Amino acid sequence: MSKLRLPVIVSLGGINAAGRSSGHHAYRRMVLDKLSASQQHETLQSLAAMCGIPQQSEFSAQERERLLASTLIRQVEQNHFDVNNLPWMTPLDTHDRAGQPMEFECRRKQLPRDLPVNWEVIDLEDDRVCVRMAGQGRLFVPNTRVAPVQSAGQLPTGFDPGRLYPSRFHPRGLQMSVVAASDALNNMGLAWESLCAALPADQIAVYSGSVMAQLDDNGYGGLMQSRMRGGRVSSKQLPLGLNTMPADFVNAYVLGSLGATGSVTGACATFLYNLRMGVEDIQSGRRRVVFVGNSEAPLTPEVFEGYGAMSALATDEGLRKLDGAEQANHRRASRPFGDNCGFTLAESAQYFVLMDDELAMELGAEIYGAVSDVFINADGYKKSISAPGPGNYITLAKSMAASAALLGERSLRERSYIQAHGSSTPQNRVTESRILDAMAKNFGIASWPVSAVKAYVGHSLAPASADQMLAVLGQFAHGWLPGLKTTGAIADDVYQENLNLPLDDIELPETDVAFINSKGFGGNNATAAVIHPTKVSEMLSKRYGAASMSAYQSKLEATREQRAEYEASASKGDWQVRYRFGEGMIDEAELEMDREKLRLPGWEQLVALPQDTPYDDLRLD
Repeated sequence: MSKLRLPVIVSLGGINAAGRSSGHHAYRRMVLDKLSASQQHETLQSLAAMCGIPQQSEFSAQERERLLASTLIRQVEQNHFDVNNLPWMTPLDTHDRAGQPMEFECRRKQLPRDLPVNWEVIDLEDDRVCVRMAGQGRLFVPNTRVAPVQSAGQLPTGFDPGRLYPSRFHPRGLQMSVVAASDALNNMGLAWESLCAALPADQIAVYSGSVMAQLDDNGYGGLMQSRMRGGRVSSKQLPLGLNTMPADFVNAYVLGSLGATGSVTGACATFLYNLRMGVEDIQSGRRRVVFVGNSEAPLTPEVFEGYGAMSALATDEGLRKLDGAEQANHRRASRPFGDNCGFTLAESAQYFVLMDDELAMELGAEIYGAVSDVFINADGYKKSISAPGPGNYITLAKSMAASAALLGERSLRERSYIQAHGSSTPQNRVTESRILDAMAKNFGIASWPVSAVKAYVGHSLAPASADQMLAVLGQFAHGWLPGLKTTGAIADDVYQENLNLPLDDIELPETDVAFINSKGFGGNNATAAVIHPTKVSEMLSKRYGAASMSAYQSKLEATREQRAEYEASASKGDWQVRYRFGEGMIDEAELEMDREKLRLPGWEQLVALPQDTPYDDLRLD
């Protein structure tokens, strides 16, 4: 029986409301007070560089507070929209007074093509006309209003991903993709060109996308609104608005990949859907390197309006009622498993690099953990498409059982925890806690630790479970599990007989496996098991032996040196964003092939063509 390849995580990179993902800085921001003074300073330096604040040898209490206030969930900032002056059109029904028509003047070319039947147009001088409107009519008058939802998880104040490379006309979500994928690539500590030289082009894959597509003015937002605003649709808005564009941009401008590509969307479980494709690719041997990630920039008034119409978001009114306060506490808008009133939208872009275990050993790649399985299940028949269902019982039960079979019952019972979906809605806190509590009881876990990072960074939709993943890898490195610090108190209707729902960060010095769970609209449920690097090392030692592990450790030193150089650069604001517009393009006339292989210009390794069929019993020749 052939050995199943183990998908190991060899890099992470990205940006969200907590900061930069590489170097575990986004995770560190969540547990900052529990870290050493030097680690805190390093993360503050990273944040200062993102916010455009000069580097400091030491941050004063005031400077520190300013930096921290520029992160995590907070009131929506002006670079997105003005929450106190949201533009909209007020319909105004008019009628003439005492039978006297209403008159106004305008330029003739401003007249609508189809004139209302009660309009009389009289020509004036200089191409101007007088319009007499008799009877009843309707006008739309520009107006403003106060946004009912004013909280969001936003990138650190002052950080503009588009300034890091020539990003003209790129929607914000694609800018974030380029920056996040570059961060993951640079953080790997291995030269991408050298890696490509060792692999055929078809052994690399990129799986990425977004749920809401690109909805700002440079994407579908501008496409849909331009005519209503009196403008014109551009040639870029439709193609750049596609929800598959994060993968396309990574392929075309960051990696130059000719390998497999794709994007599967599954509401809030989208990252885990794409992760499963990468995991299965590596397990089967179809791919040896996979970039998996998502990017979402949903902080537009229309998206707030849509989720708000579903009563899904935490409104300022709801927050004030919860706290009995005159002002809404935007910093605590998301309160997983507490008394809450809705989830909090967020923007995020996260990428992870997966390799098979053999290649990682061969190259000396840093191993942050391994993903043994990803299970996905739907909810069956539903009455409400947004209501929770039973599918999550299957995903969690399978994932936990599979992990126990791989690592042992004791690892599951005593050295595991769950990164919960934790969306912060009243309905979800009950249904999710019921599932988690039932799972813990079923598998003999007396007090299962539960974390929910949406308390810090909000709900970023497609990358939501990627935000959970970066927190898992951070906990593996530093030991601290982010607590439910914004929750205040666990709600009375939450199931917790077999759960540990900490209201502060807790230290878990011994962790073997963490589970990432997501419950998405429409019945999209997924769970991934992520194995601690220490356990991965034990598993690889068993597979390869002491001599191979020693050789791997020697190669790992060079990787860490390269990664440290990038960390120093990024912490000073130089992200070394990789954007190769029109560079290294392949002349198709130089491509060579025969019945067995393809030779691609610029690629040393040949692409082998299938010579056999797996359908041996169906062969017709």
